[in-house]
Amino acid sequence: MIPNFKDHAANERTFLAWLRTAIAIVGVGLTAAKLTGAHMPVWSNVAMIGAGGVVVLLAFIRMQLLRRRIDAEDALDASGINWPDVVLAALVIALIVLTGIFILHVT
Repeated sequence: MIPNFKDHAANERTFLAWLRTAIAIVGVGLTAAKLTGAHMPVWSNVAMIGAGGVVVLLAFIRMQLLRRRIDAEDALDASGINWPDVVLAALVIALIVLTGIFILHVT
């Protein structure tokens, strides 16, 4: 049996949730452009895909950091700011804003 299996499984599920969020936000933005039939500049598509890629990268880094914390011998300290979560939340908000701008630009 894997030590701390429940914690590791929760960490993996959270990582997969971040992946689904990034894919959904990028997919909505790109689909909105294709459905309207408007000509979109290449930079806007690249920005959407790049922002989604950054979310996936940060989610992976967050998962690895939490994996190390779960496996550590020391007790976990819950105090303080969890910076990977703050950065990921800020990126999701930025992706939503970018999607909104993207959709307004298409229309």
